[in-house]
Amino acid sequence: MTLGIRKLVVLVLVAAIFLLANLWFVVNWLEEKGVIDCAKQVRKDYLTGTAITIIVALLILLVRPGREAVSRWGLGRRCPVCDARLSGRGSYCSECGSKA
Repeated sequence: MTLGIRKLVVLVLVAAIFLLANLWFVVNWLEEKGVIDCAKQVRKDYLTGTAITIIVALLILLVRPGREAVSRWGLGRRCPVCDARLSGRGSYCSECGSKA
C-alpha cells in the first residue's frame, strides 16, 4: 500500500468520524430547512407500490442481450457481425474476417 493510499484512507476515516459525530446536527438542520418533510411528501405521492414495481422491472430488463451475457460467463465467444462461434483467443472471426 503506497503512502498516498494510506493518506487517502486516513482522510476518509476522519471525514466519516466527523460526519457521524455531527449526524444529529445535520438531521436537525435538514428538518429546519424542510427537506425531510418534502422527501416524505414525494415518497407518498410518487413512490407507490406500482411505481416501485415498474422501476424494479425496468432494472431487471436492463441487461445485455443473451449472446453477450453468455460470452461474459465464458461459455463461448461470438462474432458481433455474423454471430459465428469464435474459438481460441484469436481477435478475428474465421467466418467473416471481422475483428472480434
